[in-house]
Amino acid sequence: MRVLFTVPPLAGHVNPTAAVGAELAARGHEVAWTGPAAALARLLPAPARVLPAGDAPGGGPESGVGYAELHERWRDLRGVGALRFLWEEALVPLARAMVPGVTEAVRTFRPDVLVADQQALAGPVVARRLGIPWVTSASTSAEFARPFEGFPRVGAWVAEQIAGLLAEVGADGDASWDPRFSDRLVLVFSTPELIGAEREFPGHYAFVGPAFGARPPAPGFPWRRLDPDRRRVLVSLGTLNGSAGARFYAAVLDAADRLGESVQLILAAPADLVGRLPEGGSGRGTAPVLVPDTVLLQESVPQLELLPHLDAVVCHAGHNTVCEALAHGLPLVVAPIRDDQPIVAGQVTGAGAGVRVRFGRARAEEVRDALTAVLDEPGPRRAARRIQASFAAAGGAPAAADRLEKIL
Repeated sequence: MRVLFTVPPLAGHVNPTAAVGAELAARGHEVAWTGPAAALARLLPAPARVLPAGDAPGGGPESGVGYAELHERWRDLRGVGALRFLWEEALVPLARAMVPGVTEAVRTFRPDVLVADQQALAGPVVARRLGIPWVTSASTSAEFARPFEGFPRVGAWVAEQIAGLLAEVGADGDASWDPRFSDRLVLVFSTPELIGAEREFPGHYAFVGPAFGARPPAPGFPWRRLDPDRRRVLVSLGTLNGSAGARFYAAVLDAADRLGESVQLILAAPADLVGRLPEGGSGRGTAPVLVPDTVLLQESVPQLELLPHLDAVVCHAGHNTVCEALAHGLPLVVAPIRDDQPIVAGQVTGAGAGVRVRFGRARAEEVRDALTAVLDEPGPRRAARRIQASFAAAGGAPAAADRLEKIL
C-alpha cells in the first residue's frame, strides 16, 4: 500500500503521522509526506520522503508571508480573535497554497490512500477531486467535544470559511461533506476517557490514543543534573508559545521558591525571557534573574525521553504535550492560551487528571497550590493513570496502521 500524509508545518500535527508512517513502513508499505517542505524536513526523521506543497518565497503561504511573521502576529491573540486569525490568516491561505503541490504529489507518488490532518484542508480537496480514498488524521481531540455548541455563530462562521475555501478552489460544493472529517476513517489520537464525550461516534471513528515513534534526534540534555531525591516537574509552553510566557515563567519561578527543596523544576524556555516582572510589567524586554538551584533551565528538552523521569507536567494544554504526559501517567497543571487549548484543558480537568491555572494572570500562590495538588493529592495521579491505561489499550500507531490496512 502507498500512503501519502498531508500535514501542516506544525510539530504536534506531524508527530502522530511520523509514528504511524514508521509503523506502516516497518510492515512493508510505502509512505510519503506532503506539505511545506522546509518545515517538514526539520520535523520528520530521515530519510522520510517529503513532496513539497505550500512553499513560497518567505517560507509561508502563497501570499509570501513567512511563518515566523504569522507567529509574531498570532502570539498575543486570544479567544475569537485567535480563531479568526487561525482561519483567515493561516488555515485557508495554507490550503489555497498547498492545493497545486498536493495535486502534483498525488500524481507523482500515486497513493492508494491519502491521510489528511484536520488542518491540512488541501488534502481532502485534492483527494476528492482525483478520486483517491482519504482518511482524517485528528491530531487534536477538540473537534470531538462540540467546541461551538454554546457559540453557534462562531461555528457558523467557521463553516462559512470552509465553504468559501471549497468554492474558491473549485471543490465539490455538496454541503454533505466536510474536509475535516472523512466518511471512510477518522483516526483520533486520543480516547473517550480523556475527551469525556457523552455522544456516540460512528464506527469509522477510530480512537487509537496517542501515537509515539520516530522523530528527529532530540537535543542534548544534562541528565546527571536530575535530582533523584526531589520530585521533578517539567514546565513547557510548547514550540510556539515559549516567547509569550515571560510573566508565566516568573510566576513559576516564584512558586518554585515557595515549594523549596522538595521539587525540582525542569523549565523549557528561552533563557532571556525567564525573569521576575515588576507589577504591571509587560513581560518583554525584562532583564533575566538568576535561576534558583531547584530549577533546571533548558532552551529545549527531549520530552519523550524525559517524561519517564518526572512526577508531573506544567504546560499550555497543547494536545501533544497533554497526551504524552498522560501516556506516562503524569498529572498536569494546565495553563491554556488560545485555539484548542482551553478545550483540551477542560478535558484534563473534567477527567480529574489535573488543575487549571490562568496563563495571563497566574500568581505564584496559584501555581504553587496547583503543583501541590497534583503532586500531593492522590486523585489527579489516579485519574492520569486511568487515562494512561486507556491509551495503552487503544493501541497507538499499530492500531492506526491496522485500520489503514483495512481501508481499501
